[in-house]
Amino acid sequence: MKDLSEINQLTKLISKLPGLGSKSAQRIILKLINNREELMKPMLSSLNDVIKNISRCKSCGTLKSNLSKCNNCENFSRKYSTICVVENLADQWSIENSSVYKGYFHILGGTISSLGNQKKEELLIESLVERVTKDNIEEVILATSATVEGQTTAFYIQDSLKKTKVRITKLAQGLPVGGEIENLDDGTLISAFKNRKNLNGQKD
Repeated sequence: MKDLSEINQLTKLISKLPGLGSKSAQRIILKLINNREELMKPMLSSLNDVIKNISRCKSCGTLKSNLSKCNNCENFSRKYSTICVVENLADQWSIENSSVYKGYFHILGGTISSLGNQKKEELLIESLVERVTKDNIEEVILATSATVEGQTTAFYIQDSLKKTKVRITKLAQGLPVGGEIENLDDGTLISAFKNRKNLNGQKD
C-alpha cells in the first residue's frame, strides 16, 4: 500500500470526510476495489454527474440542478411567508428531515467569524434582504447555531434587515449553548422552533 501513490492520495482525500480517519478510508478503498462494477464505477459516474449538474443557488445558497430553476427560492407554486436562515446545507437537511418547518430556506454558507479568506458578501446576506423585500416575506427565522460565531452572524443579519420591517425570530428553548443545528435531534429542533423568540419587539 505504501508504494501505491494512487491509493495513498485517495486515502488522504477520503480521510478529509467527516468522521473518517485513515483506517476507515483504507477500508472504504478496499471495498471499492473489490467491487469495481457494483460500487466504484457507479460512484464515479454519480460524482461526475454531481460535478456537472449540481451547484449552489446564487440567491438562496441551497443546492439546485443546473438544468432547472431553484425549487427553494424560484418555484412559487408553494407560496410561503417565512424564510429560515441557516449556516450550511447540513443544517437545512436536518430541519427538513424533522418536518418541523414549512417554508423557504436561506443558506449562508458559513458564519462571519469563520470566514477566513472569504468575504461577508459570500454569506449571501445581501441577497437575503433582497428576497425578503421582493417576495413580501413576513418572518425571518434565524436558525444559526448557539456558538459565538453563530450568534455574531445572527446579530449582523438582524441589523441588516432593520429597514425591511420584517418580523425576526430566533430559535429559543431547547437549543443548547454551543450547539450546532446539524447535530440536534428532532425533539430538540421542534422545541427550538415552537419556542422561538421575537427579536424586533412585535407581538405574536
